[in-house]
Amino acid sequence: MGHIFFSFPVAVKLRLPVLASLLVFLVVFPGDSRQHRTRSVSPSAAETAETYSKYYNYVALTGLLESLAQKYPHIANLSSIGQSVEGRELWVMRITKDPNMDTPGKPKFKYVGNMHGDETVSRQVLVYLIEYLLSKYGEEPRISELVNTTDIYIMPSMNPDGFEKAREGDCSGDYGGRNNARDKDLNRSFPDQYDGTSVKQADVPEVTAVITWIQEKKFVLSANLHGGTVVASYPFDDSASHQRQGHYSQSADDSLFRALALVYSRNHPVMKTGEPNCPDTPDETFKDGITNGAHWYDVPGGMQDYNYLYGNCLEVTMELSCCKYPLATELHKEWDLNRESLLAYMEQVHIGVRGYVKEAVKGTALANASIVVEGIRHNLATGNHGDYYRLLLPGTYNITAVAPGYIPMTVNSVQVSEGKAAELNFTLAPAVSEPSGSITETPPVFPPEHQPIQPQEFRHHSYADMELFLRKYNSEFPSIAHLYSVGRSVNQRELYVMVISDNPKVHEHGEPEFKYVANMHGNEVVGRELMLNLIEYLCRNYGTDPEVTQLVNSTRIHIMPSMNPDGYEVATEGDVKGYKGRNNSNNFDLNRNFPDQFVTITEPRQPETIAVMNWLKSTPFVLSANLHGGSLVVNYPYDDDREGITRYSQSPDDKVFQQLSRKNTLMYNGHPCEDLYRNEFFKDGITNGANWYNVPGGMQDWNYLNTNCFEVTIELGCIKFPWAKDLPTYWEQNREALLQFIHQVHTGVKGTVSDISDGTGIPNATISVQGIDHSITTAHTGDYWRLLTPGTYSITASAHGYKPLRTYATVSKDGVEVVDFRLTRLHTDSNGQSPKGPQPTQNPSEREFQSLIKDLSLGQGLDQLVRSTATENRFRYRSYKELSEFVRGLTLNFPKFTSLRSLGQTVEFRTIWALEISNKPGEAEPSEPKIRFVAGIHGNAPVGIELLLEFAAFLCINYGKNAAITRLINETRIVIVPSINPDGREQAIEKQCTSTQGRTNTHGKDLDTDFFEAQPETRAMMDLIQDKSYTLSVALDGGSLVATYPYDKPVQSVENEGTLKYLATVYANNHPKMHLGDTGCSNNGQMGNIPDGVMRAAERQSHMGSMKDFSMDFGHCPEITVYTGCCLFPPAEQLATLWAENKKALLSMLVEVHKGVRGVVRDKSGKPIVGAIIVLNGGVRVFTREGGYFHALLAPGNHNIEAVADGYQQQRQEAASNIIIEFDMDNSIFGLPREFVVASAAASMTALVVTACIIWCVCAAKSNRQKDGFHRLRQHRDDYDDEIRLTSMGSKKSLLAHEFQDDSESDEETLYANKI
Repeated sequence: MGHIFFSFPVAVKLRLPVLASLLVFLVVFPGDSRQHRTRSVSPSAAETAETYSKYYNYVALTGLLESLAQKYPHIANLSSIGQSVEGRELWVMRITKDPNMDTPGKPKFKYVGNMHGDETVSRQVLVYLIEYLLSKYGEEPRISELVNTTDIYIMPSMNPDGFEKAREGDCSGDYGGRNNARDKDLNRSFPDQYDGTSVKQADVPEVTAVITWIQEKKFVLSANLHGGTVVASYPFDDSASHQRQGHYSQSADDSLFRALALVYSRNHPVMKTGEPNCPDTPDETFKDGITNGAHWYDVPGGMQDYNYLYGNCLEVTMELSCCKYPLATELHKEWDLNRESLLAYMEQVHIGVRGYVKEAVKGTALANASIVVEGIRHNLATGNHGDYYRLLLPGTYNITAVAPGYIPMTVNSVQVSEGKAAELNFTLAPAVSEPSGSITETPPVFPPEHQPIQPQEFRHHSYADMELFLRKYNSEFPSIAHLYSVGRSVNQRELYVMVISDNPKVHEHGEPEFKYVANMHGNEVVGRELMLNLIEYLCRNYGTDPEVTQLVNSTRIHIMPSMNPDGYEVATEGDVKGYKGRNNSNNFDLNRNFPDQFVTITEPRQPETIAVMNWLKSTPFVLSANLHGGSLVVNYPYDDDREGITRYSQSPDDKVFQQLSRKNTLMYNGHPCEDLYRNEFFKDGITNGANWYNVPGGMQDWNYLNTNCFEVTIELGCIKFPWAKDLPTYWEQNREALLQFIHQVHTGVKGTVSDISDGTGIPNATISVQGIDHSITTAHTGDYWRLLTPGTYSITASAHGYKPLRTYATVSKDGVEVVDFRLTRLHTDSNGQSPKGPQPTQNPSEREFQSLIKDLSLGQGLDQLVRSTATENRFRYRSYKELSEFVRGLTLNFPKFTSLRSLGQTVEFRTIWALEISNKPGEAEPSEPKIRFVAGIHGNAPVGIELLLEFAAFLCINYGKNAAITRLINETRIVIVPSINPDGREQAIEKQCTSTQGRTNTHGKDLDTDFFEAQPETRAMMDLIQDKSYTLSVALDGGSLVATYPYDKPVQSVENEGTLKYLATVYANNHPKMHLGDTGCSNNGQMGNIPDGVMRAAERQSHMGSMKDFSMDFGHCPEITVYTGCCLFPPAEQLATLWAENKKALLSMLVEVHKGVRGVVRDKSGKPIVGAIIVLNGGVRVFTREGGYFHALLAPGNHNIEAVADGYQQQRQEAASNIIIEFDMDNSIFGLPREFVVASAAASMTALVVTACIIWCVCAAKSNRQKDGFHRLRQHRDDYDDEIRLTSMGSKKSLLAHEFQDDSESDEETLYANKI
């Protein structure tokens, strides 16, 4: 969780009559100084506040750098790379995220200053740059992105000895200090390309240290900062002739160096003029403020040439000022002149091409592989992780990776654009494949004409044969192939998928996901065999064939050879147009089994269909093809229409689908199967599905309407099950088309939607295109892909809590257009900024736990937890007696972290048990979130009871064994009420899916309609709920497959509905069936498609008096109700399956309860304020409890939060995740000085006593009916108090006058009542 603080100036609104009695609350209490530490400025921090008005000598510089490293340990690390002649440390500040780790994927950049000890401006501006980067990180998006994505090294002084000798005000260097302590010019002491090394190593320890540093780090870009004029000088610095000046010594990257130098110059107000106007050289000018080093004057042994020739690094020398050692009063001006140039130059480290070089067999990184760019005679070497960063100007390049013992790989026509670097990965195959392990040197050239390896065996593969084939390639090519199953068929055959990519097991940010699905109809087998051929082709040619390598490196390709393995096993070879084996083992056509937009599919959803739907929901697929047989055509959505007649049914992306479909030249003649279907004709070999014939319940339409994926159906041949001898022909006819279709995933636009404040990717942001009524959403890390035809489009990115952002993008026919969006959060204050406040600290344990929550929330985190925590159990239904023994047994076996208590008894005197699981059970821990799991409110739906008992056992058994479970229990208070209605449960009958027997309690009352009249069962739960300490409640019921959120009662609108729906969606998304939205509950008429498996409770069955509504209104705790299955009381044999379906979802609630916004409210003295009202988004209210703590769950996005406490001024702010609200006591009441108001209050007491006597007399004379009326109000005082607390705005006086006004009919009585 993140953190927010509030500081509240008080605006006391106390009424004079009660002022005296409430002044006690104005006493100042001592606070906890630890909670203020991050905002208060310590003396040391104040002493180091930058003034830009003094130079730092060595001692002061050392102290300052050490202080900054300690203050910003998460992004700064100070180290020394060596010592000077006189033993001074050569300090380097490393600035990056996680500065103590060597993280691949971040290019290394360096600045070196003060190489000449008397050229001092560089030393100071680099100190200022360090301070600027550290202090602005997390505040300025530009700085945050730079630090997060770059490994920055800054050396303020390479010559600290020389600096100590130099004198302030010496502009020409007359007083010494230029050279080191042994009088050596460090910028003439590096090995030279023409003269070699001319200086003794012992004389220049500074140079030796820097050379070692350069060789070790493999920097990508660098600048060496000097003084004496104002210009950017680039290599080469000398020539073979060593002509004094005027000789342009051009490097291989001359154009690039000029561009880099211009970046610095053009951002420097003086340098860009080209006229430094230095007093000693008034006539010296530099065109555009840059110069070739040797053309200016010859410098042998310079550092920038060494970096370029021997260090893998491009370096430019910047001369910053005419005066070498100006007066300190000039320093602020110099910082202002150079700040933008320093930042803009650093950003250039991210241009060109970047990527990794790996070997093909095991995927091992290849360090020191050469990156060769055709036409540029300068190679770079890869780093320790096989990573490289080749700076290049925009253009088209042919790039080769070369490593000893491996076959070089060349990628032609690599497009480099302005801005961020293009990604290009290389995988090199060994030059010798024999197991001897010998390494053969190979020349860095490709064969004149590369011929890809073709599949060698063509045969029909049975299920067993196919399984062995897949396992073989998974084992043989582990670096690019990963085999997994998405589920099982009716006959328990695995639905295998082979994923092929350079990082096959995970989704890589920015890399699109593609899939092929074949053999959906079991007797249409060509696609099945082609997919096996394709797997072999991709694996065998990766690293040697450029097209295959590029596809695999840039795409995550999923291949499902058979979606219907059962049907295949009964189909027969030679079947031309039959139906045997077409359907699955339950005899259902899988391509008529998906939920449909126009037609309600009444057939039960098949396991193959459910498995594929889950698969598609879990992976951000972009493009897909469903491979069939029986014709020769590409068929695109929609597959049916509303009326069910054969006609063109156009989707919003009709043009895109037509473009995707026109890729198989074999189909172009349009008459595919003249012998079989003489009258069938498809123009260009493509057809709209519904225009061919209607297919309700088809897979391709479901893909398009329910995911981000565009799918077409490809009919591969006229014969459904051809003879094996014909398979080579099918491969030859389709090989190129199969590859070209994968290429289509790289068309349109792609990019990332991120938060402008910190660069974090925004998941589930919406990408919409003007004129196309079909939006897509971003993946977990904010990346997206939107297929489009060539043209110019208006594209908008929007996300909850952010301002939408629109831009225009032009899509070309070649390649993909990168369009990134950086969204700004919605703000509520007048100047559009979030109010600032002191930021809380997080200790390492808290950071570790939040990292765990993040890991469990994204990717496969929860899945891995579920797999690693299996428990053995034979499920059965327990009687009340067995239930009681079971929960008692948990407390006996696990006494340290469980406690059991009775909430009350039922009509028949059965105990309603509540089990708490926590590291400190029974103790109040208000800082921890508290979650409630309840079940059995309807006795005839006992599945939830058994699920919660197993959930409790699961948590207890894994406590202390599994780190994640242990941490979740330690940080959460978990209360489980397994059975609210044990009386009804005893009456219910197993295997009765629709029976109402046992639904009610013994009095015949449906308890979920009784949270008003209060049966003993509901009274017990009402007492528990009104504890008001709960953050979330999850109730389990049965009879449907859906998650519902408040309210059950009919209401026009629901406050905070977005959050309530989100919480239900979290459960549904972690359930393998529920999130599909297809309940298939014929017993209750619930057959339609419920979006995401979530609905408002009133839409399912509206009623009053529900537990959910009571929890919301009186417990101030959101409650979702999960209906675990269609059958109310299924056979016990199904419990194991139901547990497997709900285990992950139940765990997800334990994770979710740690999100949202939480914090503490206190006054400035540190005293916690209990009962303060936290208002979320202007509506939903939560109250602070013991210790001033509060916790409210919120959907991801931006939210407004207001805090109200009686006697304090209301404040509002944009909510982050963790808040400390501090109330500041004001010295005024009603806008008047406090002393005046207190004196006035004292003077008024006499009048108040008289008034009170009058009121007492009047009240005493009131009728008995009036007394009865007020008596009734007093009986319900608690209810009114609750209503008052729910009102954060306005006067309590007006509310009391309204609520307590009597029913007197006379004007006089009404008058007195109103005065009260």
